[in-house]
Amino acid sequence: MPVPVVVAATLQFLLAATFLAVPLAVHTHGDRVQRAAEGVLARHGVPAEALAKHRIKFAESVLELMFPVSIAVVLLALGGLVLGGVGAGRILSWGAAGLLLTGGGLVTGSQVFARRVVVTVLRRSADPAVRGLDGGAVADAAAQAFPAWLRPVILIRFALTTLGSLLVIVLLATPAAGVYFGG
Repeated sequence: MPVPVVVAATLQFLLAATFLAVPLAVHTHGDRVQRAAEGVLARHGVPAEALAKHRIKFAESVLELMFPVSIAVVLLALGGLVLGGVGAGRILSWGAAGLLLTGGGLVTGSQVFARRVVVTVLRRSADPAVRGLDGGAVADAAAQAFPAWLRPVILIRFALTTLGSLLVIVLLATPAAGVYFGG
């Protein structure tokens, strides 16, 4: 089996693992994290609903959990097809990697820069009480309530979603991969 194929499938498997780990952590710790962020608002006399009003939430429902879990399942299947030398797996992997590189990069990028997003959203609020909040303190309270391992995994997921997806496209286009897939 050619090295480019093994590396491409490995990248897909690693990315799948992050698409399971991050949402599971958010789902299991999200309520506690939400309360920590709301505590910052309460200390400043701002109602907790202000976060929801500004579409800031740190908890994730079971339904919201299903999308990243579905992505993980697809990536696992694609990695298996690639390792098995199935030509359709190669083509579908190119498509999935392209989608992840663009759309996934935007979504995971917003998670990498979550602190900046929270600060900006609160600063732009029409509500003067919300505008006066220290958005960094809100984001920091949330970040501290999550498990310590989550931040590095979010960074790894961003790298795999962007650079890793680009690498999958390149690796599966190599001559060695072409021969392996019968092309």
